[in-house]
Amino acid sequence: MCLAVPMEVTKINWPMAEVLADGLRREVNIQLVPDVKVGEFVLVHAGFAIQKLDANAAGENMKLWKQMKF
Repeated sequence: MCLAVPMEVTKINWPMAEVLADGLRREVNIQLVPDVKVGEFVLVHAGFAIQKLDANAAGENMKLWKQMKF
């Protein structure tokens, strides 16, 4: 099982993008989702954006992340 974090794309400098979630900024590789644009949401796993999400799915995923306790 792997975990992927929903994050919003804030800046693109191909092949990398800056993403943001709950105040946390990271730089991730976006080669697996080459059509992603600033303002869209992606699932991030191991430094890679692996899938685009619509805003509703991203919001639901973020809500679930906040409910989990590690």
